[in-house]
Amino acid sequence: MSAARASRRTVLTAAGAAGLTTALAACGGSEDKGADGSSDSEDRSAEGKESPGGGEEGGDGKELARTDDIQPGEGKVFREEKVVVVQPTEGEFKAYSAECTHKGCLVSSVKDGSINCACHQSAFSVADGSVTGGPAREPLPEARINVEGGSIRLG
Repeated sequence: MSAARASRRTVLTAAGAAGLTTALAACGGSEDKGADGSSDSEDRSAEGKESPGGGEEGGDGKELARTDDIQPGEGKVFREEKVVVVQPTEGEFKAYSAECTHKGCLVSSVKDGSINCACHQSAFSVADGSVTGGPAREPLPEARINVEGGSIRLG
């Protein structure tokens, strides 16, 4: 084989490897930053942990908010507990995992009937957690809460 031919093969192989590395880094999400500057990996929960609403409290009923704090069609994100509590209709309260099903960022806000993720602009319905705007494809899983006497507690 000639030196020119080996050199061309080496250059093409190196270029292909560099392109693959770049593509893998872009898809890996390790550099994606959320609205608060945290990376996706910082916002993801480790596999095997309890579902949202359970957490360290173990569902012992830690008060999250008062019912008066959450208006119909609105909600509140509880970052530490990784849960979002919403009031889809007057007097009906629901909770979902606050971890976006796209890349695991925590959702950032609830407004006008929509749970919003600032990382990649996914949106979810307050009524049932279903996806209303991608790139997420899976709904937010429900979390357990108890509403009693004007108090919203982890369930």
